Amino acid sequence: MMLDVSLTYYKYGFLGGEFLTWLWFYIGNTDPDNLFDNKKEFLEIGNKIVLERKANNDVEKVTIKGKDAGLEEGILSLKKGAFVKELNLLYRKEDKEWSFTVTGENLGLSNLKTPDIGFIESKKDIEAFVVEKIFLYESLYILIDSLYKKFIKLRVSASWTTVVSDMNKWINS
Repeated sequence: MMLDVSLTYYKYGFLGGEFLTWLWFYIGNTDPDNLFDNKKEFLEIGNKIVLERKANNDVEKVTIKGKDAGLEEGILSLKKGAFVKELNLLYRKEDKEWSFTVTGENLGLSNLKTPDIGFIESKKDIEAFVVEKIFLYESLYILIDSLYKKFIKLRVSASWTTVVSDMNKWINS
């Protein structure tokens, strides 16, 4: 029997917030080389984090923005039981850099800035430009997909309790 889409969303909707919270923890507290097989890739927290905590019928939302914004309010929200709802990330691969926001609710991407590519100087450049843009977008979808797979494999493993313990230490330190 297949679950109704709305029931499935209600039942498993928390996973996106857990994923982004884990990703924030993982980026800030582990060796970045463990995130990628390719040592020419790097991921860091960008300039915006949105956290949300639901208590009874109330929703508390905390938004932290700014290039050098302190994340103390975010940690305080995590202590209160919030999850990351949106996370802005910077992704570097070789000489290219992307900036984008991931939404936990649906793992959607927004505020996407791809690496600069050449200009369209003639009609014959249009196809190459479009193909390059598609490649740059696809690279991010592959990135999010691989990170989410890594998270889900960890989430269903026996190691998850250790990760939760480490995250709690991070939040309460």
